Amino acid sequence: MRTRHIYHAVDSHTEGMPTRVITGGVGIVPGATMAERRRHFAEHLDHLRTLLMYEPRGHSAMSGAILQPPTRPDADVGVLFVEVSGLLPMCGHGTIGVATVLVETGMVPVTEPVTTVRLDTPAGLVSAEVQVTDGAARAVTLTNVPAFCAGLDLKAEVPGYGRITYDLAYGGNFYAFVELDALRLPFDRAAKDELLAAGLAVMEAVNSGPDRPVHPADPAISGLKHVYLAAPGSTARRSRHAMAIHPGWFDRSPCGTGTSARMAQLHARGLLPLHTDFVNESFIGTEFTGRLTGETEVGGVPAVVPRVTGRAWITGTAQYFLDPADPFPAGFLL
Repeated sequence: MRTRHIYHAVDSHTEGMPTRVITGGVGIVPGATMAERRRHFAEHLDHLRTLLMYEPRGHSAMSGAILQPPTRPDADVGVLFVEVSGLLPMCGHGTIGVATVLVETGMVPVTEPVTTVRLDTPAGLVSAEVQVTDGAARAVTLTNVPAFCAGLDLKAEVPGYGRITYDLAYGGNFYAFVELDALRLPFDRAAKDELLAAGLAVMEAVNSGPDRPVHPADPAISGLKHVYLAAPGSTARRSRHAMAIHPGWFDRSPCGTGTSARMAQLHARGLLPLHTDFVNESFIGTEFTGRLTGETEVGGVPAVVPRVTGRAWITGTAQYFLDPADPFPAGFLL
């Protein structure tokens, strides 16, 4: 057996969506903050993301997290979120997966009934409260970075679908919210190819238009990679959706940052008050429960503080190798 490197991982899934937690083998990524480490990784180490997320070690909907020492004294662990689409500033389902792995592997001190884990992410400090029973993580509630609405009733010309109306919000990543009825498409997994094509077309239209989103406090966070396709009958108390993600896959989980952004959008419309439960259902029927706990601002923009609760399960451990003769040292996507 020959290998250039060995990467240690604990695999998990959060309500159906994988989080491959890389616990060793990467080393410390340079940078004074996790945002700087994210930029350095993207510029110099992105081959590690593709090696671990792309085929043949991963797949076209793979997602993961790379553990790092924290860069701030109020955090327990630093995290870089990676997936096939790139490096995310923040990932809700990934946070739930990471917190579950940290607790169930004993990488952080565990107390029952609640263990609090503070994660240093590129988007800011994220707190995860893990409900623990007999050493097992039963659920995780994350207090996310502030979420805000970036635009209501925006318009975009989408080839094949005409002029569509959408809302834009941020919950750790930017999201466009589109009603499936406006696209004349059913909320049906049998129509997944048509739904994905529509989501990607909306994404392209927004990113090439005048309303391409840019974070008001961190211009390095920009662009749209997520489109929330809202099912008919969705309300401000319970919403069903299919989440189309660049470059071409669906989130299997209800999406933690998407749930946060959805709550910010609904709050901006006056439909979701503070301290009110909101249930967000994924394309495969799994659920997150969210709640807005306060108001704040981001770069002068009104914002809200979201909390999201979900569950994760460890699915295995692995060591990933790179043989010197491997013809795909950075992986591939088909």
